[in-house]
Amino acid sequence: MKHEPLKIVAFAGSVRDGARSSAGLRIAVDQFGHMDGVDVVVVDLRDISLPMPGRSDDDTTQTFRDLVESADGVFLATPEYHGSFSSVTKLAIDNLGFPSVLRGKPVALLGVAAGRIGAIKALEHLRSVCSHLGALVLPGPISVANAGAIFDDNGNCTDASIEKAIRGLADQLVEYVRTFTVGKCSLEESARA
Repeated sequence: MKHEPLKIVAFAGSVRDGARSSAGLRIAVDQFGHMDGVDVVVVDLRDISLPMPGRSDDDTTQTFRDLVESADGVFLATPEYHGSFSSVTKLAIDNLGFPSVLRGKPVALLGVAAGRIGAIKALEHLRSVCSHLGALVLPGPISVANAGAIFDDNGNCTDASIEKAIRGLADQLVEYVRTFTVGKCSLEESARA
């Protein structure tokens, strides 16, 4: 029986050029890229136009929803704006349907903020929303504080411990998916074996 690669969908809730949440996400994506049997699909929310809630779904919305639904796990990075997660993050989540395709899906959370306490408020709110939708939010989200000092102007992480923590969160998501969810396999191939 041949197992399909695990599919991780990753996105950052910012559309700003040079967003530090996107820089943090790139570290996780790089980590996924070094794992055998893991495919990662990055959704750049700048490239899609999601409608406001209550508007008719279009092909873009359905494609985004189908992509997340097909994932074995989701890695979500958000900036903290005014004590919560970004409206871009909320719009993306709201476009995942109700019931949400996040239901029953393992989700890892990364928050990035410029302040001293990091993105803990954004992560608390985001955990609450994702849990309300039925997502399996992993314990130990990563909150990056003082993002302006942690990421340089090119988006490179200048703090080895932060980079290690983000990579560890990516590892944790894949370990959770492999341990607690059933991997996809090709029934056709197993029937022919």
